[in-house]
Amino acid sequence: MKFGADNLPDDPVLLKALILQLQEENALLRHKLFSPKSERSPEGADSPQLAMFNEVEELIEAPAAEPAEAEAEAEEVVAPVKRRGKRKPLPANLPRVEVIHELPEHERTCACGACKQVIGEETSEQLEIIPMQVRVIRHIRKTYACKACETAPVTADKPAQLIEKSLASPSVLAMLLTTKYADGIPLYRFEKMLSRHGVDIPRQTLARWVIQSGEQLQPLLNLMRDKLFEYPVLHCDETRLQVLHEPGRDPSAQSWMWVQSGGPPDKPVILFDYTASRAQEVPLRLLDGYRGYLMTDDYAGYNAVAARDGIERLGCWAHARRKFVEAQKVQPKGKTGRADVALSLINKLYGIERDLKDADHSERLDVRQQRSQPLIDQLKAWLDKTQPQVAGQTALGKAINYLASNWSRLVRYIEGGHLPIDNNRAENAIRPFVIGRKNWLFSDTPKGATASAQIYSLIETAKANGQEPYAWLRHILERLPAASRVEDYEALLPWNCSPASASAS
Repeated sequence: MKFGADNLPDDPVLLKALILQLQEENALLRHKLFSPKSERSPEGADSPQLAMFNEVEELIEAPAAEPAEAEAEAEEVVAPVKRRGKRKPLPANLPRVEVIHELPEHERTCACGACKQVIGEETSEQLEIIPMQVRVIRHIRKTYACKACETAPVTADKPAQLIEKSLASPSVLAMLLTTKYADGIPLYRFEKMLSRHGVDIPRQTLARWVIQSGEQLQPLLNLMRDKLFEYPVLHCDETRLQVLHEPGRDPSAQSWMWVQSGGPPDKPVILFDYTASRAQEVPLRLLDGYRGYLMTDDYAGYNAVAARDGIERLGCWAHARRKFVEAQKVQPKGKTGRADVALSLINKLYGIERDLKDADHSERLDVRQQRSQPLIDQLKAWLDKTQPQVAGQTALGKAINYLASNWSRLVRYIEGGHLPIDNNRAENAIRPFVIGRKNWLFSDTPKGATASAQIYSLIETAKANGQEPYAWLRHILERLPAASRVEDYEALLPWNCSPASASAS
C-alpha cells in the first residue's frame, strides 16, 4: 500500500517500517549519485590495497602525536611505489614499412682511417594512421558492334550491386555500417565526414542505405538464427528503445530491443530484434522452435516460453547478488549484516566458477557437485531461517524474496557443466547497443529500428567470432550480390570466412 501525507498509518509498527523503507530508499539514491558504480566485493583483510587504506584511516582517526613522535612515524611510512604499465607490442598482423636509417658518410670512417662495418641494428616501431581516402570508381562498359552486318550492339555487363542504381560501393556501405553500429557515430556525423572530402550525401540517403543493406543481409541472419538454436543454451535480455514514428503510438512510447546470445562455443551468435511490445508473445515468436536451457532474468514475459516442452529456465545469480549488494549499501557503516552472509556464500560460488574457467564440461560438473552444492545447501538453510524474520519492503527483504522466488531456476546450473551461472553473456552482448544509443538517442521509424537490429546482429556476431567488422562487412558486401544458393550464403558467415580472406580487398 502506498501512503501519502493524508493517509499515514496510525500503527507505530507500520510507521516504523515505513520510515525504515524510506531511509533505505534515500540511502540507495544517495549511493547511486555519489558512490562508485561497482558491485565488487571489498577486498580481503589481508589485501595490500585494503591494508593501505586502513592505514590511512587509522592515521586520520588517531589522536595528534607529539612533534617528535610524528616525525618518527612519518619516517616509517613508505609511500607505495606506482608501477609503470608495460607497453603492449603493436599487432603482428599489421603491415610493416621499413625505414632504414644509416650513419652519415663521414661518420662511417673510423678515426684510425678504416671503414666501419655493420655489426647489428636497433629496431623500434611507431604506429601510423593513413587518413580515410575518398575516390570515385568509374565503371566503363565497352559496347561492341559488327560492322559487317546489322547485328545489335552488345555492351559489357554491369557489375552486380547490392543496392541497385546507388552511388554506394561495398566499401562505403561497410564504412557507414561500421561507424554507426561498431563505433556509435550518428549518421549526421558521417555526413559531415564525407562533406570534409567534398562529398555531399544527405543523412536521409545514408539512412536509406542502412535500411536497404539490412534487407539484403537478411539471408545471413536467417542462417545465424539456425545456428543459434543448435546449441542447448540460450541467453536472452532486452532493453528500451525509442522509435519516433511508430504507427498509432506516441513518439515518447517505449519500444524494445531484444538480444539472444548463444550458439556453439566455436560459432557464437548474437542476434538483436526490435519490437514495439514487451509482451510474452514476443519471446514466444523469437524463440519458436528452440529447445534447451533458457537463461534470463526474472521478467515474467519469459514465463510462457519456459512453459513449453523441452525448455528449462535458468536463473541469473548476478541479478540475485546485485540485490544483496544494494541491501549491503544501506547497512550501518562498519557493521556486518545479514546481506554480508548471503554475499559471502554467493561470492564463493563465483570463486569456484573462476577456478573452473578453463575446465571441460565433465570436470566443471564434478566440481560443482562437490564444492558448489554444499554452499547452495548452506545458503538455502540461511534463506529459510532468515526470510520470516525480515520485512519484505526493505532492501534485504526484496533481495531475500527474489532469491526465494527464483531458487529452483538459480540452482539449476549445477545440473550440467555446460550451463552458465548467470546472464552476463546477454548483458555484455547488449552493452554496445546501449552505448551506441547514448549517441544516436532514438530510431526515426520502425524500418530504421529493424535495420539497427539487423546490423548490430551482424557486427556483434562478427566480433564474437574474431572478425574485424569493417573488413568482414566489406568482404560479404562485395560477394553478396553474386550469392544465389544456400552454400553461397553459408560461405559468408563469420566462422566460415577467415580474417585473412576478409581483409583482402
